[in-house]
Amino acid sequence: MTSLIDVKNLTLRFRTDEGLVKAVDDVSFSLKKGEVMGLVGESGSGKSVTAKALMHLNARNAVYDEGSKITLHTDDHGEVDVLSLKRPADMKIVRGGAISMIFQEPMASFAPAITIGSQMIEQLMLHSDMSKAQARALSIEMLDRVGISDPAKRIDQFAFELSGGMRQRAMIAMALSTKPKLLIADEPTTALDVTIQAQVIDLMKDLVNEFHMGIIFITHDLGVVAQTADKVCVMYLGRVVEEGPVREVIRNPKHPYTRGLIAALPQLDDLDAPLVPVPGDIPSPLERPSGCVFHTRCQEFMGDMCKTRLPQDIWIDPDHRVACHLHDPKETGK
Repeated sequence: MTSLIDVKNLTLRFRTDEGLVKAVDDVSFSLKKGEVMGLVGESGSGKSVTAKALMHLNARNAVYDEGSKITLHTDDHGEVDVLSLKRPADMKIVRGGAISMIFQEPMASFAPAITIGSQMIEQLMLHSDMSKAQARALSIEMLDRVGISDPAKRIDQFAFELSGGMRQRAMIAMALSTKPKLLIADEPTTALDVTIQAQVIDLMKDLVNEFHMGIIFITHDLGVVAQTADKVCVMYLGRVVEEGPVREVIRNPKHPYTRGLIAALPQLDDLDAPLVPVPGDIPSPLERPSGCVFHTRCQEFMGDMCKTRLPQDIWIDPDHRVACHLHDPKETGK
């Protein structure tokens, strides 16, 4: 499959009163057309900041290192160097054009005093040469596609008049109406009940098959990733600690952090088993640990090697990599 987006050595800092704070550290990954990637990690691991970088959506105090590179492959514009885009007109390529984003809380995405239809129509007219009537017709069609009943009526309603599940579907419809090549879904099921979660997950699977788009699914829920993704990228404190095919990573996790996330999942076959959280708390970006950033919480800590040396990517097989001294032959002698 053809590569859709390539992220190379993405390092991002934010200017703050305390100085430059590193939020993303040397992140690299690729996504192909029609592929779904889960971006997994605790709150504060850098998932959303990484995803927003793909659309140049981070705040103005964001500083990208010189070696950072994000390349979007498009049919209309060829290769697009995302981080080189400066003018608002150029940003249209990645903001609602080739890339769309579903945010975690749709009430924060829809303007409360404007109807859902008005917002959908406005963005379609902004990104295409459609007339208002054509944009309205397509918006109604997309609301119908995502399973909203009576879409011709719902389009003239406000976000607060819809249930949580319907708002999320309306957000998906708006994101898809421009027919993006890449959809970023930032924890789209977190605020939904289990039944609606399942419906949204099924809907996204159908959309991948129908539109052959790529999806980056941001979540802290490995159970959701197991149902939706082809591959998974596990992040911790701004670094990718493990990446590979989702079934391989879940069945054969190599990084202690990935193993900790899996162990923390409830065991449905043993309801009396206690929950096993990853010990400790994720450090503040202002106090990044030296060496392996996970060493302060790692139950397989190996002393000074972990404390002082940054682990390099070790390829377990052609599709599965891990950044951990446990798997480095030069460190362990194995």
